[in-house]
Amino acid sequence: MTKEDFQQKLKDLKLSLTDFAKLINTPYSTVQNWTRENHTPPSWLESWFDNYEKAKSFDSVKDEVIKLAKLFNKE
Repeated sequence: MTKEDFQQKLKDLKLSLTDFAKLINTPYSTVQNWTRENHTPPSWLESWFDNYEKAKSFDSVKDEVIKLAKLFNKE
């Protein structure tokens, strides 16, 4: 993953560098360095982003199922 890919992925997921650093429990300065010249983001980021996206999708579907269950249980 290039630093451009990393920055685009954060943008696509609506994550700031600060929020991302907190999510992965890493100092902000470390994460910020991944966006600087002559630095490369770690290789594990791709799989982390894939899993994060899947988890967000799952949470969205789960929330909709819960809403529908509540709606049908009222009838």
